[in-house]
This record gives sequence, C-alpha cells and structure tokens, in this order.
Amino acid sequence: MNRRQAILKFCQFVAASPLLKADKKYSELGDPLLKTANVFDFAKLAKAKLDPLAWDYLDEGSDDEVSLRANRTRFDDIIIRPHFLINDVSTIDTSITLFGKKLTQPIYLSITGGKNCFIPNGEQEAALAAGTSNSMMITGGGINNILSAGKGPKVWWHFTTAAEFRTKNQMVDYAEKLEDQGCSGISVTVDIYHVSHRERSIHNGLVRNWCQQAKGIPRNEKGELVYKPDDVLWTAGDIPKPRPFPTPKWDTLQRLRESSKLPVVVKGVMTSEDTELAVKHGMSGVIVSNHGGRQLDGSIAPLRVLPEIAGVCGAIPVMMDSGIRRGTDVLKALALGADGNWCSGPGP
Repeated sequence: MNRRQAILKFCQFVAASPLLKADKKYSELGDPLLKTANVFDFAKLAKAKLDPLAWDYLDEGSDDEVSLRANRTRFDDIIIRPHFLINDVSTIDTSITLFGKKLTQPIYLSITGGKNCFIPNGEQEAALAAGTSNSMMITGGGINNILSAGKGPKVWWHFTTAAEFRTKNQMVDYAEKLEDQGCSGISVTVDIYHVSHRERSIHNGLVRNWCQQAKGIPRNEKGELVYKPDDVLWTAGDIPKPRPFPTPKWDTLQRLRESSKLPVVVKGVMTSEDTELAVKHGMSGVIVSNHGGRQLDGSIAPLRVLPEIAGVCGAIPVMMDSGIRRGTDVLKALALGADGNWCSGPGP
C-alpha cells in the first residue's frame, strides 16, 4: 500500500467513525442544552450567555473566596466505600418524607436571591421548574400565580430572616397567611444580617437592586452600564434597609414557632452549640449552610461539620447546602447525616 492509498483508507475510516456520526447528530440537534451532561456544563453555557456582571454575581464568594472553594473540595475528600449484592436494586426509590410531606428525592430548591439578573421573572421560572420536576422549593414570594395555576411545587416553604417581626401578632398574621396559601414550612435564614464583602461585585460596580428588578442589569445601546442618581453600589458591611430595629435572637424564632402550625427551620447553622440552641428553642429542623461561601469567608465547609450537627439534632431533621453539584455529593451528604440537600446557588 502506497502513501496515497494509506491516506485514502484513513479518510474512509474517519468518515465511518461513530464519533463523527455523533458529532453530526449533535449538530443536527442544534440546541447546546441537549449536549449538557452535568451542572458544570450548564455553568459554562451560563457564563457564555449572561452579562459578565450577572455571571460574577452568580459565581462569586466573599473576600478571597476560600470558603467557596472549600465547599467543593471537601466533597473530594470524602471517599465512597460501596457494598454490593446486599439488596435488590432492580427498582430504586429515592423518595423521603420531610415534616409529613413526601418528596420524590432528597434534593430541593432553596432560597436564592437576584434571579432576575439571569432571567426575567426568575422566581416564577424556578417555581415552574420545581413543579415540573416535582421538587420542593423555598421561595421568597411572588409565585402565587404559578401556584394558583397548579404549575408550581406541590411542597414549598417560605423564606424570612425574622427581622421584620416586632410583635407576636405580626408573627401570627404572617404564619396564618402562609397556611392559607398552602405553605408547608418556614425557613429562617440567619446569616445575612449584613451585606458581605463580595469583591467581584465591588470591582464591577454592581448595584444591589439590579438583580431584584425585572429588567436585570441596565445597559445602553453601546453596552455601557446605566446608573441612576440614587443607585447604591455594592459595598460591604451595610445593614440592609429598612432595618431600624435590632436583629432577631433565638427567642424571636421561638415566638415564631409558637405562633404557627408550620415547621420552622433555621438556615445557617454551622456549629453543634447553635444546633443545641435550635433544639432548646423548639425549632423543627436546621439547615447546615455557610451561604454558599458568600457571606463569612473562612467559615468551615458545611459537609465537614455535618456529622457533628447531625449527632446533636436527634429527633429533628438536619439538611445542608453549599457545594453540592453531583448526585454523588448528595450521596455523601446523606451518608454523613443529612436528610435533604440542595444544589447551591446565589443568595441575596
């Protein structure tokens, strides 16, 4: 066989290659979403599509982002020791029961702020996704039309920081309204009582309420950012306004729990001592979380402290967030004592 014949044979081999056929199949499909195999693939697509300021807001942590990285690397440190041939695995049931509600899987959508930087009406879109996937969701509100149409999550909790409550009557009114709407629980986030030092957003000149408004990040026809005279750039250490009163304490949460038939779960617990206080004050459960590494940099990774907290909780459920990206991450968290996990995203 001479050189020309060899090249011809090679070209014929390549033309018949199943890999080339796969490339052709993907090109015919057109939609890059159909090529995604994991969460990291979606992240690459998001970075390419989003406004750079929106991507940084989505992806960033606080300060040096040490905790942001540690949330992921901790999962790499946990090794799975599998056992086989013990149970029949021809059918798999991933469902769990949480506060009397059956969930199809131990994964749920937790509260994430600023969704309008990524897609208009982001909270409603998330509610539709939760409904379609039959997943539980924690929401900050604004999804009543989705719920009334029967397209939202069947099980949903409502977010609060409990900072708005001054009297027991306010708590009762809040809880009763949620009960009437079909809410299944109250999630109190306790680690966002001040604005964190997020250096990407500071360098970018991000205005904090851009990601709350419907149009997202404003730019003119030249692609330049458009600022209004009263816009407040991202600065660290601010107390969100209006906040004229002292921030809540454990007895505040206890009064909220006593005011409602709904379970009250504390999100942001990171020590066994705080877990014991949660149990002492009648909390229904805890969520182990460092806010995805977006609040206090240098804080311990939730997965690392999870066994310690799960050992304290006893009769109340313990959940966790921060760093979860794969199904094996969920498996590791469950093995270390969690009752439910969520794939972390941006916070307020």
